[in-house]
Amino acid sequence: MTTAIKLKKGDTVQMLTGKDRGKQGRIVDARPRDNKVIVANLNVMTKHQKPRPIRDANRMGGTQIAPGGRIEIAAAVSVSNVMLVCPTCKLPTRVGYRFKEDKGGRRLKVRVCKRDGCGQEIDK
Repeated sequence: MTTAIKLKKGDTVQMLTGKDRGKQGRIVDARPRDNKVIVANLNVMTKHQKPRPIRDANRMGGTQIAPGGRIEIAAAVSVSNVMLVCPTCKLPTRVGYRFKEDKGGRRLKVRVCKRDGCGQEIDK
């Protein structure tokens, strides 16, 4: 059984643990099945890669080769190790939900900041 995560691609989050503790970054990829997210330029790992030909290279020229060497890639982080940063109060916050009516009369579920005194919508 998978649980829905309260973070989305494009959200700004703050790292709570690890070597990048306290740093902020944007979510590049969310993986709800694994309960993990990838944050740009945080939790960077070094990968050693061999030079290899690029697929679907230009037909007129010769084969193009992707360079090898040490490549830095952002690794996945558990959702429990990051916290959403509220866009209005600019502080890390827990996420709550509120229902609001749209113009068509339908109910929309909107994420809200749970900080005392803020309570603003995160989804605009």
